[in-house]
Formats: sequence, structure tokens, C-alpha cells
Amino acid sequence: MTKKTPDSPEQQTDETRLDRRTFLAGVSATGVALGTATTAKGQATAANDVAAPPSEAQRLADLGTPDEYTDAEHDQYFVDNPGSDYMIDVLKSLNIDYVATNPGSSFRGLHESLVNYGGNSKPELLTCTHEEQAIAMGHGYYKVAGKPLAVACHGTVGVQHASMAVYNAWCDRAPVVIIAGNHLDATQRRLGVEWAHSATDCVRPIRDYIKWDDMPVSLPHFGESMVRAYKLSMTPPAGPVAIVCDGHLQEEAADGHGHLSVPRLSPTQPPRGDGNAIEQAARWLAEAESPAIVVDRMAHDQEGVDLLVELAEALQAPVVDRRGRMNFPNTHYLNQGRGALSSADVILGLELNDVFGIVNSVRDIAHKDSQRIVRPDARIVTIGVNDLFMKSNYQNFQRYFDADLSIAGDAQATLPSLIEAVRGAMPRNRRSALAEREQRWREAHARRREQVLDSARYGWNASPVSTARIAMETYDAVKDKDWALVSQQFFTWQFDLWDMERHYHHIGGSGGAGVGYGGPSAVGAALAHREHGRIAVNFQNDGDLMYVPGILWTAAHHNIPLLSVMHNNRAYHQEVMHLQRMSARRRRGLDGAAARIGNTIDDPPIDYAALGKSLGVWTAGPIEDPKDLAPALREGVAMVEQGVPVLIDVVAQPR
Repeated sequence: MTKKTPDSPEQQTDETRLDRRTFLAGVSATGVALGTATTAKGQATAANDVAAPPSEAQRLADLGTPDEYTDAEHDQYFVDNPGSDYMIDVLKSLNIDYVATNPGSSFRGLHESLVNYGGNSKPELLTCTHEEQAIAMGHGYYKVAGKPLAVACHGTVGVQHASMAVYNAWCDRAPVVIIAGNHLDATQRRLGVEWAHSATDCVRPIRDYIKWDDMPVSLPHFGESMVRAYKLSMTPPAGPVAIVCDGHLQEEAADGHGHLSVPRLSPTQPPRGDGNAIEQAARWLAEAESPAIVVDRMAHDQEGVDLLVELAEALQAPVVDRRGRMNFPNTHYLNQGRGALSSADVILGLELNDVFGIVNSVRDIAHKDSQRIVRPDARIVTIGVNDLFMKSNYQNFQRYFDADLSIAGDAQATLPSLIEAVRGAMPRNRRSALAEREQRWREAHARRREQVLDSARYGWNASPVSTARIAMETYDAVKDKDWALVSQQFFTWQFDLWDMERHYHHIGGSGGAGVGYGGPSAVGAALAHREHGRIAVNFQNDGDLMYVPGILWTAAHHNIPLLSVMHNNRAYHQEVMHLQRMSARRRRGLDGAAARIGNTIDDPPIDYAALGKSLGVWTAGPIEDPKDLAPALREGVAMVEQGVPVLIDVVAQPR
């Protein structure tokens, strides 16, 4: 076990420094032995035996590295107070609990300091098998923990690998602190591959979809930039940030950078809507005959959920939850479907990414057309932060809509003043109208619930297993426990049939719809749930898992309990439907088999249970008979409660 060293350079003792010096001496002394060939019995060969030539990878890795140090060189090259120790002090000051990474030499100094100087504790290293996985873990982690983790990316290749997951986080307003290793000074690069993994502008591939980045050239610069990056990442609208961490800066002594202190984080209070605009919105809502609320990425925590309930009840207004976060309890009678908007005369949108798509429908035909689906005289009021920070290249901001009143401000932070204004503006003669609204929405909620239950019964005993049965059998296995849904929306039965009342009951989708998000984000969310003892549940899409299957190993390696239930339809089924749509539009005809060409994950089918077992998780399946599902789920839940990640492979209906 590695001995933890003191948390700051000033606290290091002579004994600590000696431990490091002894360690380095030990490495060089054993250098020859580590390179000695061995026989099949594990015994070292004689020195004059012929050894196999080094591989190309070994040759590149060893270029420019001396085989051993003399005693004098040990004194010359020994770094008593490396810059990366200070970097760890900065990360600790930000209360960053984890650094997820696929290891790379461009941040080897930081890696060593994290393990030895920082004691691998707050932050703790999470070993990932791909940078995309590491970023997606941070994405899911934030939506439960309410704070970012850090991700260390190795040079040019690490940033490029991470790029899709960074885009998802950007679209979903999820902060991740990216530390990109690089070697800017060409004279300080090792020969060979280190050149290919370095760049003049390391984070250029992702700059269009991060909030901010910087490339510090000194340790004080690093301290200020890292604290600034964290601060900006958490300021609404939140998003990923990147700091380039120079390899030479990590490895050189900190002594030449003067007195080092860690800047204090001063979090920015979220912006609130203009008071006059809030008063106007409150008057419209209070005077409306049929107000309605639509919400997307609004609630940051349970307080946001409770505030929205308070506002909805004050107005007796139906709430249409777009499920970007868990914003509103689905058990509440005011939780309604999109049809509730058709009669609304005032619609309040909270943190909506697509106002146009709420007010209009767009047909998927060769030349798109749109039709307004709400009342032509309905007033549209929006509160959100999307207009406060936008970039031009990537088009995740959706089509423009001319709202009647657009208020810039964090919706959750603005709700208290809006609620107060609504109560003050509510006419006294509205009481009977409010009571009538309440009764109407209670009846509508009950009818909708019964309709969904009735629909779920179809194909209950079918094989492959119906998605409704997967959802309900899973809920039966966890409903009496403290559970949390950590998957995105491949099918939606759970949002109508599970009792979702707490903010942590689900975390929303990926934002950018990039495949490969589901598995890693679920593990990241499960990591945040672990300290609370909750059972994290993931409905895992098969195509999504095959992007980064190594996430299962990370979950097993770090003892992250998670119940993953495979939605194994053996296809990219959305693309099957797109191919069918194109064929129908062109009147070419397409039978079922032809529609699956290029879209299936079959022939051979993937045995996800065997895959998961090989990566260290507890597995069951493949399950094709629906009667086998409930027993497997009960056993799987019992294993999760023991701290084990579980994967249950269910061969399922397409949707």
C-alpha cells in the first residue's frame, strides 16, 4: 500500500522526501531486471542468452530515456517539490472527489502526485478504458452529485476520443472539468510518439462546444485558471470546460514559481429574472382562464421540484415535463401530457431548449412544414438561461421562436419571486375557478394513468419480452427500496408507471443524442448514488453499450453497484424505422428483412451476459421467456445491495 504523503509541499518532512528518493533509486536499480527475458517457468535467463528484440512500441517509449542513473544524476534530476503536487492542492481545494481517466504519459506527473502526494483520495482516480467513457461518467455524475468531476485526457488523441461525450455534456448543460495533457515546449518533448500526441492548440477539436478553456504557462496561472474553469462550469448555463496541463509544468520543480497559494473559489450566484418582467408574467398567469407550464432542464435539486409544485398548485396549471431533468412528480394530478397545452391561453416555459417544437408540430416529409398546435392567441412566456451563452457552429439550440415575453435568468432561482408575484396578482374571485381546474386535472390524470396501464398489458407474455413488461417487472423488484433511474429514455413506460417523486428518481437524457452515453453516464450517476445507499437502475440499450463496453469493467473495478437491464433488441431500431420511412416515401417497398440490412446487431447475436461476466460484473441471461425475468431481477437486486454491479440481458421487443 502506498504511503500517503502530506497534503502540501510545506508539510513534507525529510522522511517523506527520502521515501520518494528511495523509490526513484529503486526504479533505476531494477531497470535491467525488469527488462530481462524470462523462461516459461518464470525464471530469469542468463545474461548472455539471446533476448527477443524490443517491439516498436517499447522502442518509442524508451527513446530518450536513460537506462539507469548514476548517483550524481539522481541528485541532479530529483525533484523534491514537483509542480503537479501544487496542481493536486488546487483540485482538492475545489472539492473534486474523482478524476476519471484512461492513463496517458502527458499527465504522468499529475498521475503520480495524485496517487502518492494526494493519497488517491478526494480526488480519487477512476480507471476508464476510453476517454469517451470518462467524460460520460462525469456527465451522469454531475446530474446526481450536483458538482463536476475532473477528467484527464492524454494529449491530442485523448481529446479526440473524448469529443462526442463532451458534445453530449455541452448540449445537456452538464459541467465536466477536462484536464488535457500536452507538451507545448518542443525542446522538452521526448522523441517519438510524444510529438504526435502534442499540439499547439490541444483543445481546438472541442472548443466549439465547451464554455471556456485556457493553457496555463506557470503554476500560479494554473491555479487561477483551474478555479476560474470550475466557477464558469457551474454558472448557469452550466457546461464543460478545459484546462491544458503542460507536461513540463507538471514535472519541473515548483520552487521557481515563487510563493504559491491556492486561489479561493467564489461561486457565482445564478442569475434571476428581471423583477418587472416577472411581475408582468405573473399578471398574465394569474388572469389566465387556462394557464399551462412546460419544463425541461429546470430543477437542479429537490428544491426546484418543490418550487414547481408550489407554482403549479397556486395556478392549478397542468405541467408538461419534457424530462430533461426530474422536474415534477408524475404522481401529482397536475402532471399531464402535451395535449394539455391545446386549450391553454398562457403557456409558461421553464428552461426549454425547443420552444418552437412545443408550440408547433413539424412533419417528417421531404420538405418540412410546420403547423401551430396551440391556440393562436396563446401567450408564450419563457424563463431560462439559454440566451445567456450560445455559440454559432453546432445547432443544438433549435429553431427560433418569438415568445411574447422572454425572461433571461435561471428558472429555479427565479421561481420564488414568480410564486410570490402570482399570489399577489391572483384575483380573489378566482377561487371557484381554481377549484374547477383542480377537479378537471385530477380526472384527466386518473384517465391517463388507466390508459397507460391498459396499453402495458398488450403482449405481456410475448417473446421477445415486451418493453412494458421489462419496465414493470423491474419496478416490482425495486419499488420498496430507495431507487434511482439513471438511464436515458429508450422506452418511456417507466415515466408513466413508476412513482417518480424525488429529484433523483431520474436524470434525463444525453442532450446531444450521441450513442455511447447511456452505459458510462449510468455508472457515473450510480457512483454518486453509492454514498446514499440507493439502488441505481439502468435500462441499457444494446447498440449504446457496444460503443464503450469497457464501462462494465470500470464499474466492477471500482465496486460501483448498478442494476443494468439490457434492452437487447439486436438492432439499431430507430434506423430500421428510418429506412422503412424512406422506402415508403419513395414507394419502393421494403420487407422486414430488408429493413434490417445495415441496422442489425445480430448474426451472430451478442451475448451480453457473457460479455459482462468477462468484465467482472454479475450477469443473468440472455432471457427470452418473460417468466424468467422476475426471478433474475430479484437475484440481481440482492447482488446490487451487496455492492456488486449487475447486468441482466433481456432479449426484447424493438420498442
